[in-house]
Amino acid sequence: MNTTTTDLALAYNPVFLGLRFLLELFALYGFGVWGWRKAPGALRYLAVVAIPVVVAVVWGDFATAGDEARSGETTFDTPGPIRLLLEFAVFGGAAAGLWHAGMRKTAQWFLIVLVVYHVASYDRIWWLLQH
Repeated sequence: MNTTTTDLALAYNPVFLGLRFLLELFALYGFGVWGWRKAPGALRYLAVVAIPVVVAVVWGDFATAGDEARSGETTFDTPGPIRLLLEFAVFGGAAAGLWHAGMRKTAQWFLIVLVVYHVASYDRIWWLLQH
């Protein structure tokens, strides 16, 4: 991405990068809550850890090379549109998990913040769609 575009890009603003990090952590929390509340018996202790870890590994390994909202590095170079679908699946899955776990208001607010964040980060979404 050229310097002029990066300077104007909201998605790469340090405040937005911090918000994105918090949204990512909250998404992992959502998967953990879902695992804890829906796994039977002692299996919940495994689910509360394993589900967020698996999601985080997949999410971290499948990225688009050069994505400035991340390190720019990746284990598996993933086309931008596929990465965008993965991100929507993770964020949407976390919201669905919270909803399914009975935390409906939390899921609704999470979705509202996600929509506002992604609308404001249109520059990164456009970049992903082009790569």
